[in-house]
Amino acid sequence: MLFGYDAAVIERYPTVAGGVIQAAGIHNGPAEPALTSAFLSEQASALARTGDTPLSEIPSLVAWRRAFRAFGVDPTAYRSAAEALLRRLTKQGSIPSINTLVDIGNLVSIRYALPVAVFDQASVTGGTTVRFATGTETFVDLGSGERQAPDEGEVIFVDEAGLVSARRWCWRQSSQSAARATTTEILVTVEGHHASAPDDVARARADLERLIADFARPATLAATLLGRERPTTDALLPRSS
Repeated sequence: MLFGYDAAVIERYPTVAGGVIQAAGIHNGPAEPALTSAFLSEQASALARTGDTPLSEIPSLVAWRRAFRAFGVDPTAYRSAAEALLRRLTKQGSIPSINTLVDIGNLVSIRYALPVAVFDQASVTGGTTVRFATGTETFVDLGSGERQAPDEGEVIFVDEAGLVSARRWCWRQSSQSAARATTTEILVTVEGHHASAPDDVARARADLERLIADFARPATLAATLLGRERPTTDALLPRSS
């Protein structure tokens, strides 16, 4: 299970910090009461922390807006996953429970105002690379099921067969990559570009590890931190047969 940033992405985004978790033997399903309680508590805390501060002024979200603009995307038309989640929370007052893995990702995302992605690995061929799209890759939209080609030059998560698991870096995941009841093997990422991103990402990754261990009970779990000095993981876990 390899994961990494292409050299061209690192060159344009040298301050990127990425936390990576790979886990197998996962048990997903409805969230346990303890996780639900923790998620609700974190939503209240996030609302209190945000207060009247516009999301456009939160440093981690400002940095993601800059990253989107750097590959030609309007960040108010296509919001980073963290900003979209916090926007939903501040406008609607709550975020619904989906399942154990999604709730864990959302809990940590709103805690740190960082995008967290949980990718089911069942459809992945080889490793996953964060790189600029050529426009020849394939993406299946999670909401509509529509098959699309990403725009040339946008940042994507893509496997060795050209199947895209996320478009516009952290805007939207694919249908195949969504965590569901049958998910047993996952890649989890948390990323940032702001000044304190290395420390914030490290803390967020530690929280994700703990929550996944407590509530998804994987048979195996491995984690690391990536960035300019170390852009690619080793094969942390063997792929399931």
